[in-house]
Amino acid sequence: MTETKTSTDTPSEEALAGAKRADKDDVVVCDACPVLCRIRPGKTGACDRYGNVAGRLVRTDPFVVARRIAATDGKMVPFLSDKPWDGAMIHGGDTFVTGIGAGTTYPDYKPAPFIVGSEVAGVDMVTVVTEGIFSYCGLKLKIDTDRYVGPEQAAVRCKGEQVGHVTTAEYGSQMLALGGVRHLTGGSKKEGVVTCEMMLELCSKGAVELAVDGGARLTVQAGAPPVINDLKEERMRVGCGSATIGMFAKQWHGHVDEVIVVDDHITGVLSEHQAGRFLDMRPAGIRVRGRKSTPGRYFQVASPGTGWGGTDISEPLSIIEKIDPKTAWPGMRLLMVSTTGEHAAWFVLDEQLRPQPAEMPAAIVKVVERIGENCEPALCSVLFMAGAGGSLRSGVTENPVKLTRSVRQALTRVTSGGAPVYLWPGGGITYMVDVTLMPDRSFGSVPTPAIVGPIEFTMTLADYRALGGHVDHVRPLAALAREARLAVTPWRDDNPWPLVPPASAAS
Repeated sequence: MTETKTSTDTPSEEALAGAKRADKDDVVVCDACPVLCRIRPGKTGACDRYGNVAGRLVRTDPFVVARRIAATDGKMVPFLSDKPWDGAMIHGGDTFVTGIGAGTTYPDYKPAPFIVGSEVAGVDMVTVVTEGIFSYCGLKLKIDTDRYVGPEQAAVRCKGEQVGHVTTAEYGSQMLALGGVRHLTGGSKKEGVVTCEMMLELCSKGAVELAVDGGARLTVQAGAPPVINDLKEERMRVGCGSATIGMFAKQWHGHVDEVIVVDDHITGVLSEHQAGRFLDMRPAGIRVRGRKSTPGRYFQVASPGTGWGGTDISEPLSIIEKIDPKTAWPGMRLLMVSTTGEHAAWFVLDEQLRPQPAEMPAAIVKVVERIGENCEPALCSVLFMAGAGGSLRSGVTENPVKLTRSVRQALTRVTSGGAPVYLWPGGGITYMVDVTLMPDRSFGSVPTPAIVGPIEFTMTLADYRALGGHVDHVRPLAALAREARLAVTPWRDDNPWPLVPPASAAS
């Protein structure tokens, strides 16, 4: 972690908005959140975000802007340099002001800490930035694995405290819902503290250990493979058993008489499957356990687990219910394989129609390896989800509903640390962002407890004026050169550039 830096320069007038002067003991009261810390000289508050510098309340972390253009020597501008930025490289078309380190608009009546104007392609643009204090926030975790992590709705715990639950599994992934106001504020003090610490660590791209009631132990980290019961996952399944049959049926044809793809959700049987029928395959007479859905597709062949195909089996033949002697024949070739290709076994039926292990032919080995090749790397995805309520909207405009409407009409672009967000339909401004697309150290926390996250609203100056924005507080981008805390990070080229005027404005 980079150490936070306290500026000893005279803070700007905007940085002091709402700050309290020192009392007779040189103590300042921080009003950046409801905790109202009393901070002594040279110290920071409980959140480590604000400090007492020469009797003034000052935001301690760097205030981050992002640039798109590399320096002339081919090297990117350094991130969080030790020296103050002289502002010489500020240009409206290639510099984006993020909310990271900007400060907070609490209480509601304050304009946002930074309301910055710039000219882009001949259009006057405004970006309003702040750090939101989010009590109403949570995380959605996508864990790429077919292994069983626990029953749906089961409690997920961190350090013994419930911090979320298992939610509906999706295609090839287990899903967790973590955090949220009920865990942050609705339980015990310890539950709230642990929940906040867990969320901050995951949002900061760190690793967290979790345990599921009646399920597995997990180690999760954004952008890293999940670890389940001390086993590091490598592959996300290529598809369910039926999908795997569909993808590789032609490659198996002629080399095998029957393929059973074991899967916790939908186990596939090649000769019965539509793909096998399309290839005019001879019926093999093998009936697997479970509930038959459509030809060649079986549900509930075994219980969920960490074995073959996300089931609890370690012996694949155990899912075979019977072999029909009227249909099967001696010498019949049988492949059993999982949806990741990590498990595979080759059998040949003897004279009594009993499957006997045999050496797998090279042509079959090649297709099993191809299943693995088509599996994407198993990763954990961490999406931060929050609602931008009163404080945020009041920091943008005196009439908050107009901001909501402007966002809905796509006149105002919402980002988080410069990263694109998904805006949920319906009322309010509820958004979701992939934390791996954001700069490092984008998030913080306050001991209420709540997560502090950056948010930016970008629009044309004309649209900002129309929604009743705090136009008197707009300052030019070049004026940021006076900010002693200013730091620059390279822009991620895989993120869309927010400072693009609407077509109607550009014309």
